[in-house]
Amino acid sequence: MEWSDVRIFLAVAREGSLGGAARALGVSHPTVARRIAALERAMDQALFQRHKDGVLLTEAGARVVRLAEDMEASALAIHRRLAGEPGKPNGPLRISAADWFATYVLAPVIEALIHEHPGILPELVVSARRYDLSRREADIVFRVVPFEEPGVVQCRLLRVAYGLYAREGEPVPVRGDGRGARLVLMDTSAHAYPEVEWLREMLPHARTVVVSNHRALQARLCQRGIGLAVLPRAVGDATSGLVRIDLGEPPPSRHVWMGNHEDMRDMDRVRALADIALRMLGDAEGDPRS
Repeated sequence: MEWSDVRIFLAVAREGSLGGAARALGVSHPTVARRIAALERAMDQALFQRHKDGVLLTEAGARVVRLAEDMEASALAIHRRLAGEPGKPNGPLRISAADWFATYVLAPVIEALIHEHPGILPELVVSARRYDLSRREADIVFRVVPFEEPGVVQCRLLRVAYGLYAREGEPVPVRGDGRGARLVLMDTSAHAYPEVEWLREMLPHARTVVVSNHRALQARLCQRGIGLAVLPRAVGDATSGLVRIDLGEPPPSRHVWMGNHEDMRDMDRVRALADIALRMLGDAEGDPRS
């Protein structure tokens, strides 16, 4: 069984259709259909049951999935190891970070990386999605929660301070009440944000008017007087027309964590960025690693 066939088989199993697998892999629908048919002939087993909305795994297919995932893990490990071999820092480096962090904090780090290592091409993936380091969806990731995924080397960077912001001239709400105030909140459907719970405790009677997972957008909405917003101070303090409101205690702060897969620790491009990030964004309280 060839890895190329296993890759297509897993895509079909995960997407639930031949068309979905073709789109995910960037190949044609007939190619996927032909390779699956050839794989089923070679194994003398039906791996999928076709239906009008797509495909379902047969019992034989479900047994094959577990073995295919083991093969995939080995193939990905080989790819990471080869990519992580030391050499001259040169080539693309895929970096994942939240929109606000990339824009307001990471930009000087990227500037230093380009200046010190002109052969490296940073590829910034700005998204709230958590990219899979084991699949090399990103080479290095910055985020505000520690990594729990196996095989990830991580480092704690700076502590991020947050503030409650309003448009200049807006009335200051009363702590413990909040009647008449409107809120622009982070979307908590996928991830928890402690500053959201803090704000609801501080202003229990305020009305939520917008929910968004994009900090820069929240700042712009706050700037237009749509509502109050808790923002990283790097964002709020840099946005004209906003003032920070003091309710007696600040929103909870959070650390930024930098992580990469252990197989990539010797990749010169990863080490180059990690060294610069530690130098420029290192935690004043120390540099604990795991």
